Amino acid sequence: MIKKLTITSLTALSLLLVTAQAEGMKCQAGKCGAAMMKQAKQGKKMGKKRKHSPFLINHGLPHMTKMLVKNWDDPKLALTPEQKEKLMVVRKETLGSVKTLKPEVMALTKEIVQASRAGTKAAELKAKVEKLASLEAEATMTHLKCIENTKAVLKPEQLNYLMQKAKEQHAMKKAGKMQGMKCAGNK
Repeated sequence: MIKKLTITSLTALSLLLVTAQAEGMKCQAGKCGAAMMKQAKQGKKMGKKRKHSPFLINHGLPHMTKMLVKNWDDPKLALTPEQKEKLMVVRKETLGSVKTLKPEVMALTKEIVQASRAGTKAAELKAKVEKLASLEAEATMTHLKCIENTKAVLKPEQLNYLMQKAKEQHAMKKAGKMQGMKCAGNK
């Protein structure tokens, strides 16, 4: 009886070890989430460095001029030379404003974080936080004006086409990220 129990236990243990070893090989090949966790523990960077945004609203608002630049000569979008000229003005104004605000936002954010970590009281940081909120609000208003001005230049069918194309690109990008997260055993 004890021999049977010992043999059964050893068999089960060896099966577990073989399975764990096989999973380890998959993960070393980058085929499951455990590999990412291992890399994180070793201090390796995962993916791109996070971009910092100067806007109050970081998700949900389209970046119209960015989408237009990607589709500038798309025959289905069919931008006229007059539209292109107007859209370039919108883009230059928007980028000029945001490029001026972003360094201020980033510097002030860093300053507040460092002061907080150093033990500065919240009340002492209030004026800087209010200034940061003001700068981020200004950048967000610039973004909203860009969307508004771009929509005013485009015909409804052009806008619909552009937004549909953006949705498709977003879905493909999201599907690509999800595909990279699947473990080899979950195919």
